[in-house]
Amino acid sequence: MKFVHAHHRTPRWLLALLLAALATIGPFAVDTYIPAFGGMSQDLHATTLEMQQTLSVYLAAFAFMFLFHGALSDSFGRKPVILVGLVIFAIASIGCALSQSIGQLILFRALQGASVGAGMVVGRAMIRDLFDDTEAQKLMSMVTMWFGLAPAVAPILGGHLYTWFGWQSIFWFTAAFTLILIVMSHFGFHETLPEERRHSFRPRPLLLGYREVAASPKFLLLSLAVGLNFNGFFLYILSAPVFLPEHLHLGPQEYAWLFMPGIAGIMTGAYLSGRAAGKLKPRQTVARAYYFMCAAALVNIVYSSLLSPSVPWAIVPIFFYAIGSAMAMPSISLRVLDLFPTRRGMAASLMGFVSGIINTIVAGIISPAVSHSSIWLALTMAAILASGLLCWVVYLRMSRLSHAPVQPR
Repeated sequence: MKFVHAHHRTPRWLLALLLAALATIGPFAVDTYIPAFGGMSQDLHATTLEMQQTLSVYLAAFAFMFLFHGALSDSFGRKPVILVGLVIFAIASIGCALSQSIGQLILFRALQGASVGAGMVVGRAMIRDLFDDTEAQKLMSMVTMWFGLAPAVAPILGGHLYTWFGWQSIFWFTAAFTLILIVMSHFGFHETLPEERRHSFRPRPLLLGYREVAASPKFLLLSLAVGLNFNGFFLYILSAPVFLPEHLHLGPQEYAWLFMPGIAGIMTGAYLSGRAAGKLKPRQTVARAYYFMCAAALVNIVYSSLLSPSVPWAIVPIFFYAIGSAMAMPSISLRVLDLFPTRRGMAASLMGFVSGIINTIVAGIISPAVSHSSIWLALTMAAILASGLLCWVVYLRMSRLSHAPVQPR
């Protein structure tokens, strides 16, 4: 059995599975309960708007706390932050299951959102704490592969739990799953951030750290590249309620036409990234990823301009775009963390926050504005990709200039 670290007696595949599980419970807590919206609304005497608020407060708390999970782990250690976050999330899940009114449910959903991001953020920092470039890229790729399964499994599982046992069982299952993760994290993780490398959590040093990270042009460029690359694909996921029934004429039971290829693309891209680790330089891996995304976006524009969209052909470019997006993500994310070796947790937090802002803009403004037209969707995908590619190119140019030898006068 191969172990990944002299002091970390967890096999690499198991560590990847555990880190992926920590990252997955966030979206899992969203996708599992959506099939039960109707039944929950009746039992809690809630309006459709009030039910929507249970999702909105969760996402708002999730995005806000993204700013702090990493900074907390830089000050108090990786493992304690993960364990405390999981304990709070388990308590909040039990509170959701026991809620007797929509107000109670909204409160506990906010608590879920505030605690669930700890594993996702701190897990990224732990990977870079433990491994060098090649091994870190391989492990992050494995985490992405496991993570890609969540959007496919969660709605199916949530629908079955709701049908068989009622909507409360969804939150009881989430609480039980979290308790298992608490035990596995306690015994499966060791602390990866020594005390001598930790930072004070006092306001002034903390604000100085945020300013140091957020004011870095390289950090902003790389974080924007990660968020924009993903949102070229995510645009179609967000537009699915319009794109699938109106453009592809698919019914509610046929949404797998989009989601399954998308998930397969993410897992394929993550696999290719892991295979490239140690064989290609990270910059070369990202370049190949952009070849996938650019080719997919171009074919998508040509197809949408010349033909009426239909399955499976309208989905093929999205599949290949997802491959490129997932292939680029580990290499670019690791570069973000390497910019601040002593503040990796804070860098991971702010990178997630930047991506969350982009997700919010695409979901709330861009997708509603362009989803009515397949050609506008294709053009918008290309525009988002072009923005991400521009950020990457500017970053590379800045890096070359900063490493260029000074010419004698």
